[in-house]
Amino acid sequence: MVDPIIVVDRLAKEFPGGIKAVRGVSFDVAPKEIFGFLGPNGAGKSTTLGMLTTQLRPTGGRATIEGLDVLEHPREIRQRIGLVFQESTADDELTGRENLELSAALYAVPRGETQGRIDRLLSSLKLEDSAGRLVKTYSGGMRRRLEIAAGILHTPHVLFLDEPTIGLDPQGRAGIGTYIRELRDKFGVTVFVTTHYLEEADQLCDRIAIIDHGEIRAIGTPSELKERLGGDVVTLTLREEGADLTSAFRAVPGVLDVQRQDGRYRLKTARGEAIVADAVKCCLDAGAPLATVAVKRPSLDEVFLEFTGREYREEEGPSAADVAMRMNQWRGRRP
Repeated sequence: MVDPIIVVDRLAKEFPGGIKAVRGVSFDVAPKEIFGFLGPNGAGKSTTLGMLTTQLRPTGGRATIEGLDVLEHPREIRQRIGLVFQESTADDELTGRENLELSAALYAVPRGETQGRIDRLLSSLKLEDSAGRLVKTYSGGMRRRLEIAAGILHTPHVLFLDEPTIGLDPQGRAGIGTYIRELRDKFGVTVFVTTHYLEEADQLCDRIAIIDHGEIRAIGTPSELKERLGGDVVTLTLREEGADLTSAFRAVPGVLDVQRQDGRYRLKTARGEAIVADAVKCCLDAGAPLATVAVKRPSLDEVFLEFTGREYREEEGPSAADVAMRMNQWRGRRP
């Protein structure tokens, strides 16, 4: 069995004022794995990434990368990892190649190897034709590919990507996903990616950790997480939220579980089509007019609701913990 390259044991972070951003998370990441941290904005994703990349000091627990403790060996860890921030870091007034040359100097890449590495990355990430253009003329997807190239120019063993496709259209997201998989397949890079896009996590990641309110709710492959729900999900949405029909739905033969939220009921069952008629009859008997009825296999949306008790909303704003972390970074501190 291959030893994990990242090991996290009860890692926690509390900011001044009692803000508990991360509450004792534990997980490990295997070499050459694309490991996804999935959660809405403010869930604790960026805070966890900040601790693993030595930007933030943990207030509890322990984390190691290739056996090196993040608190005891920050310099060595920074030499072994690559990091692409959520915010753009490329210099608009430099060309793509000049940005990579600057990154090579910052990472102390041997001069004799610099141009060769840059040429290979520009080719792999489909940027060779635009390498001589100023970055301010780049599209969002091109800019992200350039920043990924800068993050792996020094051949890191682990690449951390913080919301790498934020702000991109669906086509741009798909393209970045392709390049991330190529990094793993061609260069053997382990990728730790935070995201709040359900579809991206489903299609890109080998395994996913669902995090919410600073706690990990579930870990597994996308297929494993869906299979934990079992069977189908029948969703009934009422036109008006009235009396609670949970007990009535539970009494329907074949219903395994019922969840209610904002006038919507989710019924777990082995075969969705077999219970629809009885479920609709429950609504009619209760005088509760239906708006919609849907039957589908579990998705990551249902998985998130199952393990957190609430629907997934990509547009949720940053938490107080995220704001505190950013403020300390702007002030040049390691909180």
